[in-house]
Amino acid sequence: MNTKLSISQTKILAFATWHNDTHTPYGRSSISATLSSKPVYSRELKATKETTRLEPSNKKNASNEDSFFSKIAINYLSKTIQDTAGMSSSSIKSDGYDSLVDTASRVASNLNTKQQHELVLIALDRAFPTVILSLVKMLFPPSKLSRELFALTTTIFFAWLVGPSEVMETEVDGKKEKSVVFIEKCRFLEQTNCVGMCTHLCKIPSQIFIKDSLGMPIYMMPDFNDLSCKMMFGQDPPEIQDDPVMKQPCFQFCKSNKTYGVKH
Repeated sequence: MNTKLSISQTKILAFATWHNDTHTPYGRSSISATLSSKPVYSRELKATKETTRLEPSNKKNASNEDSFFSKIAINYLSKTIQDTAGMSSSSIKSDGYDSLVDTASRVASNLNTKQQHELVLIALDRAFPTVILSLVKMLFPPSKLSRELFALTTTIFFAWLVGPSEVMETEVDGKKEKSVVFIEKCRFLEQTNCVGMCTHLCKIPSQIFIKDSLGMPIYMMPDFNDLSCKMMFGQDPPEIQDDPVMKQPCFQFCKSNKTYGVKH
């Protein structure tokens, strides 16, 4: 795919991030990033050799199985990311989940990893009403009950994004609770087939958003061998530079790495 994309040729976007701003309830501050037509790559991470896994499965029929409400949610998120990036929706020729994947691929090809985190954070902020987030944060402070509710809610309302999942039992402070979500095969990882996009457009910004907007720590552990993922509510993730996922090499069939030159 041509890298001359319509993601804001010279536009300056103000991104919302989530640190040390006393003027907003979630500690958001504003920074600016310039998006150009030429890809900008992070210097923080170096490309590593590829790792082999099975050729990705055919995704043509996956979107057709989505329910009416799932398609609404998928299109809404895809459009929100496009608007946040200053991307023309007419440039995305696909629809359904494919449009979300194509949008994410274009974002990954034009932004360094830090900018990807920031863009997803403001997109999520736009996607969810602040009043709802504030209410959830106030009514459900971290506890066994809230952790289990977050886990159960994830399996019910976000299958359209990550695929089928189930609640698993874990042990916290010597007591058992059902606060871990196990995703058998993450839909986003399977469809993008890209370690970098999973890490920087899903895992890291999701961890930050859920912690800062909903008050719930969460550690997401993708398994790049079988494409599964564990979401552990109530557990703080390691620092980004210390997270094992940052050392994960690219997939052999990573289209992002080959087509867009995205460095992980």
